[in-house]
Amino acid sequence: MAETSSAIRVMMVDDQELFRAGIGMVVSSQADMKLVGEAANGRDAIEVSAQCRPDVILMDLRMPVLDGIAAIEKILQQPADLETQLPRIIALTTFNRDQAVLEAVQAGASGFLLKSAEPEFLLAAIRTVHSGYAVIAPSTVHELFQHAARRMPAVAPDLSSLTQLSAREEEVFLLAAKALSNAEIAQELFVSEATVKSHLRAVLMKLGVQNRLQLVSFAYQHGILGTGHSTD
Repeated sequence: MAETSSAIRVMMVDDQELFRAGIGMVVSSQADMKLVGEAANGRDAIEVSAQCRPDVILMDLRMPVLDGIAAIEKILQQPADLETQLPRIIALTTFNRDQAVLEAVQAGASGFLLKSAEPEFLLAAIRTVHSGYAVIAPSTVHELFQHAARRMPAVAPDLSSLTQLSAREEEVFLLAAKALSNAEIAQELFVSEATVKSHLRAVLMKLGVQNRLQLVSFAYQHGILGTGHSTD
């Protein structure tokens, strides 16, 4: 199938050659995607990523030599030039409650997928992440972080982290952290969706997070959401 000139550049990182080959075939079958690189461990992933400049990386989390979490951190620390941006990374895992998933999100991953995901879902996830959005079901987000929060000692919410936000931005932040959609936030605050998007962009920038998934992670890390705490 002929690819388009603006095809999404995809890189696959996994220590299982057969799995890489299968994903490569799925990606290469799409007119709007191109497989530009592969790696079998995190160390090689860093080198290959710097060479081929992918748009999206599918990153296994458990690999020899260097694991996926360390690789995510190092790849996202690489300098980007004026023509290319840092890749967006989708973590691949076997279990949706894997602690490594939480660490991958905190390292900068734009979402995660189970390695058993259907090909159609994988392809949709690549397109979604390439468009700048996170890929993970809201219910799964909170199940993941609540599971992690229950394993941590209870702490008082650190609301000082929100002082840089305006009153309206703080409202948007709290509702987005609870997994409300833009439409639901707009209805809750009696504003337009365009206004919500504008405030959300400001929130992400001020808090130094890249997407809504990392926004949820930020809220749990600071005790704003979590077991035994409430933002109401």
